[in-house]
Amino acid sequence: MVKFLKSGKVVIVLKGRFAGKKAVIVQNYDGESKGHPFGHALVAGIERYPLKVTKDMSKKKLGRRSLIKTFVKKVNYNHIMPTRYQLDLVESLRTAVPNDSVNESSARKDARKKVRTLFQERYNSGKNKWFFTKLRF
Repeated sequence: MVKFLKSGKVVIVLKGRFAGKKAVIVQNYDGESKGHPFGHALVAGIERYPLKVTKDMSKKKLGRRSLIKTFVKKVNYNHIMPTRYQLDLVESLRTAVPNDSVNESSARKDARKKVRTLFQERYNSGKNKWFFTKLRF
């Protein structure tokens, strides 16, 4: 079977607290861990998307509206839907989110902060605009 859920693939989370949110696959696990004996992926995604900005807004307001809130989570393959998009932040995301960071709350918090800075830099550069827009359905 062809493996199409690879690192860097943009997916949409379908179930749970982050349903309808976009995320990027950081690491794949094909049922090898004891805690999760099923195929799953470690994903980093956007919990709160940046708001619309206009050229009339002040720098302070523009900065506040451009903030991104992120999440890091292990998700079952059945609960994510792949898209046609890729994000080329794979290596930097892997260093920002170690494998054991999801289990400990303090490590997860640090990982979220690192992912937020990566996503914020990418958003401010103007690349991957689709990834940083809210899903409309």
